[in-house]
Amino acid sequence: MSKNQPLFDYLSTRRSIPALQMTGPGPDETELRSILTLASRVPDHGKLAPWRFIVYRGQARLALGEALEKIAVARQPDLSDELRAVERNRLARAPVVIAVVSTAADHVKIPVWEQELSAGAVCLNLFLAANAHGYAANWLSEWIAYDEEAKAVLGIRQSEKLAGFLYIGRSDFPQTDRPRPELDDIVTFVGEAGA
Repeated sequence: MSKNQPLFDYLSTRRSIPALQMTGPGPDETELRSILTLASRVPDHGKLAPWRFIVYRGQARLALGEALEKIAVARQPDLSDELRAVERNRLARAPVVIAVVSTAADHVKIPVWEQELSAGAVCLNLFLAANAHGYAANWLSEWIAYDEEAKAVLGIRQSEKLAGFLYIGRSDFPQTDRPRPELDDIVTFVGEAGA
């Protein structure tokens, strides 16, 4: 079988770009719809679509940042001015931030774990779809993914979990790779090759 060389080359160099290194412009409406459509093409046992998207862009990111700053200060009243600014600008690090929300729930046939894995697959597909459109991306969670008050501010229901925030933008920063695991440390082969 011959390999798809462009896809092989992409996967062998794929990496995240830090959100702080991203600039605009971000994807326009047509690109966003295409990115989200591609992202939703994932394994989904039972065709439940146990996830949804929340797209944060424009001035809404700044208003939400102010609300997140208030929550952070309520949790830690002595928060420095520098860290307050970090919270205030958390969603403004990239022109578009997309929350992938897991809506997994008990089902007579499909385990919750499989539904949650499908949401994780959506995150990776979203990352890949952004890259396919020429954008840099970063998949983050951070404290706001686990804080019930922050989740409510961000439009995430109490019954839902955050699979990740995908930061999408442009970047001119040089890409450097990070250390990757040695294959022999993470793989166990069972059976003969080519069987």
